Amino acid sequence: MERSRGNSYRLRLLFAVLLFELVSAAAAITRDDFPEGFVFGAGSSAYQEDVRFMHEMGLDAYRFSISWPRLIPDGRGAVNPKGLEYYNNLIDELLKHGIQPHTTIYHFDLPQALQDEYNGLLSPRVIEDFTAFADVCFRSFGDRVKHWTTVNEPNMEPLGGYDMGTLPPRRCSSPFGFPGNTCAEGNSTTEPYVVAHHLLLAHASMVSLYRRKYQAVQGGRIGLTLLARWYEPATTKLEDVAAAERMNDFTLGW
Repeated sequence: MERSRGNSYRLRLLFAVLLFELVSAAAAITRDDFPEGFVFGAGSSAYQEDVRFMHEMGLDAYRFSISWPRLIPDGRGAVNPKGLEYYNNLIDELLKHGIQPHTTIYHFDLPQALQDEYNGLLSPRVIEDFTAFADVCFRSFGDRVKHWTTVNEPNMEPLGGYDMGTLPPRRCSSPFGFPGNTCAEGNSTTEPYVVAHHLLLAHASMVSLYRRKYQAVQGGRIGLTLLARWYEPATTKLEDVAAAERMNDFTLGW
């Protein structure tokens, strides 16, 4: 048990170091690193320039994520026409330049309305709302998008949001939270697994919908994206080999 806790702490410490380095690198970027007249914080004002640069670089694919709150602000129901227009324009601009859109449906941005209504990813009710959101995406963009990702890194959001408490909704419990992080509520022992389970069920539901209703006509492909790490045993001892296999399963066995 003590060895397991020690390994867990070391993993969290490594994550903290990597996160610090990433934030430090981002903080070093200034306005002088961008072209004159660049509109900061407004992708909808600058995407044409971005696409032009990608075309000049010779890129033939671009992966982007659809913001659920941007497209359906309340999580379900009415679609925001401005959000719909933005993604239609972006997709058309990419195709005009010979760049294939690779589109992610969900990327860590559950609408706040659903979090408030039924505790978001902790509730199985989220699966139905995921599927309805995906239906809007397939129906609106699937005539041009041929590469779909249902969920971005479902092996990361349960850890960040429900084990370490570093991502929304910042839930965790001692002693498993991020070092120095105190969460107001949560259960790091059970909630990450509940959330991961619901994300996988949502993925399966979205894939089933696409294959049943859209794929034959639209001709696209669909899957999910994992943040992949690879672990090797420290020694040839059976327990070390088993530990490495277990970690690889947690990372890639989805």
